[in-house]
Amino acid sequence: MANTGREGRKAGSRQAAWEFFGLELKARREAAGLTQGELGRRVFVSGGYIGQFEQAIRKPQKDVAARIDEILQTDGFFERMWKKLIADSPYDEHFAHVSELERLATKICAYTSMYVPGLLQTAEYARALFVASNPLADEAYIEDLLRGRMDRTMILNDATRPLYWAILHETALRIPVGGPAVMADELDYLAAMASERKVLVQVLPFSAGAQPIIGKLVTVMEFEDAPPTAYAEGVLSGTLQDDPATVKRIQGYYDLLRAAALSPKASLGMIESVAEDYRRCASTT
Repeated sequence: MANTGREGRKAGSRQAAWEFFGLELKARREAAGLTQGELGRRVFVSGGYIGQFEQAIRKPQKDVAARIDEILQTDGFFERMWKKLIADSPYDEHFAHVSELERLATKICAYTSMYVPGLLQTAEYARALFVASNPLADEAYIEDLLRGRMDRTMILNDATRPLYWAILHETALRIPVGGPAVMADELDYLAAMASERKVLVQVLPFSAGAQPIIGKLVTVMEFEDAPPTAYAEGVLSGTLQDDPATVKRIQGYYDLLRAAALSPKASLGMIESVAEDYRRCASTT
């Protein structure tokens, strides 16, 4: 689903607002007589991060915006603006910053333990998950969630798409989200993306046994001009890590999972086989 019309205009206005945020940050920092490095040290980030905030390349987290207000004595201006921009995002507060980083990443490595990751979901698969999580929600709300999800998936079809490497536990193939027909289509899409070499997909089979416990969804993102970050999702919450030692440890866990997973070729064979099983089941119901 292309980001056009009202959604496209909203995305453009959000970016313009983040650029204003950056210009104001630069102006207030210079008025306080601080270099990027000096401000960075006082709010516990690097000077390079401050520069990226000022250029609207990266967006600060809420606690960083609050610390900037404290150091620059801006009476809550940057925290209030952060809250407004996050409120205008189509994503939950804990994920809004991650969605921005996905668009900037040069490489994304994801592990999911139960479901197909969001960037590889079909519309009907995503809809089934949203309805399961919001059984009493009206259709307009579900459609809003779905638009946000489908807009995210477009980065994997873009000419400048990141290298995307996903490891799915076999459980993600076996849970019949939306029923057999929806699952057959989802796994067909997953297989097509892998066959067209748009993504790398590996399956961690049941036979692999015990593996590092790193959550139901973990994503490591790498960037051209910034250190990598890691995101771990919980129940109605998420944690974004950019401490180098922590990210390195998470990358090590991911490497262990990758080593235990089936090869991309064997994984594709399993995905296609399970898709065919769902198709047969759908044809008999």
